[in-house]
Amino acid sequence: MARPKSKQPVSISNGSSEKRGTPPATATPPRQSKRVKTSLSTTSTPKKSPYFEAESSPSEPESEIENEASGYEDEDQSAVSAMSSPPESEEEVEEAEHTSEDDKPRKRKRGRPSAASVATVNPIKGKELWRPGVKADLAPGEQVYIKLPKARQPGKTPYTDDTIHPNTMLFLADLKENNDREWLKVHDADYRQSKQDFDSFVECLTEKIIEKDETIPELPPKDLTFRIYRDIRFSPDPTPYKTHFSAAWSRTGRKGPYAHYYVQIQPGGSFVGAGIWHPEAEPLGLLRRAVDRKAQKLKTVLMDPLVRKECLGGVGNDEKKVVKAFCSSNADNALKNKPKGYGADNPNIELLRLRNYTMGRKLKDEEVLGTKGITRITELIGILSPFVAHLNSVVMPDEEQDPSDEDEAEEQEEVEQSNE
Repeated sequence: MARPKSKQPVSISNGSSEKRGTPPATATPPRQSKRVKTSLSTTSTPKKSPYFEAESSPSEPESEIENEASGYEDEDQSAVSAMSSPPESEEEVEEAEHTSEDDKPRKRKRGRPSAASVATVNPIKGKELWRPGVKADLAPGEQVYIKLPKARQPGKTPYTDDTIHPNTMLFLADLKENNDREWLKVHDADYRQSKQDFDSFVECLTEKIIEKDETIPELPPKDLTFRIYRDIRFSPDPTPYKTHFSAAWSRTGRKGPYAHYYVQIQPGGSFVGAGIWHPEAEPLGLLRRAVDRKAQKLKTVLMDPLVRKECLGGVGNDEKKVVKAFCSSNADNALKNKPKGYGADNPNIELLRLRNYTMGRKLKDEEVLGTKGITRITELIGILSPFVAHLNSVVMPDEEQDPSDEDEAEEQEEVEQSNE
């Protein structure tokens, strides 16, 4: 039977214990800290808190402090186990959750940045920062503020209702150089100012046109002016906007089957005209029928001295030359052969081949701008009014006038002349 081992007495020193395999310490070192340093083999390391700084003696090197016995080896094991378990005391919870000032996210200051943090980029045509897809190549923290352009100042020339302001011409010239949606969106203030200037001019011009042609009704500008947007669905030109302002007057405004007066404002391309442009099959047939039966009425209108001077290039008093000048101005989409139902030997075959019956005059910018502009345009409208009246009598005769009765009267007159 084995004898039980006898227990050895344990000697306890004053406030210290001896490590295994190390000589007993001659003196108890002073207490350094209750918090025990953890070894580097632990999986997680608590973050340093500015509120709890470890006390260290400047006279002792760090290596000697680590090798000394703390006198609390029993607490060493509990401290190591505490690192893998949640902290129990409120002080430890506060220390574990607290982060240093460096780890805190910096709050963004409100308000506009200083001038030093704003980058200045020189605009290049086609590379403006407001265009989609353009990169600014800014450094971190830099921002770009793009100020929307304001409308041009009137300068020494005030805006008036009965004139076209020079700024309107400048805007149309800029639009021709920058004909895209992004540019017009940025310069919307300038566009609205120019459009308002043209609308007020159209309103005043309507009163002047009514004085020359009583059949023209008084309508608001929105029923007379054309939109600036182009129809590019079937056009090879992809530019989205017209580079001019235009308006038309007739018995039904800018639309309808009647002959129109037309005014266009454009830098280097202003124009005043009248007539029927691209008529449908029925009114076009009526126009050709009138030319075939009574072409002398149209020729009489064209032979007017003011019409020849202002609208037909100053041609002389020669009927053939006048007809040729009128046909040349409408030769864009004229027929090359004879129209259906008419012979090639018809004496008015050149007039019968036409698909448009229009004429007008181009104006210089100096004739449009200023107080004399509305006077000059009104003068040309008065010269063109007999031409418009003749076309309306053909395509849309008044109710009091019966075309069949008029034809019968002409035939009877021809018969009487032949009998004499």
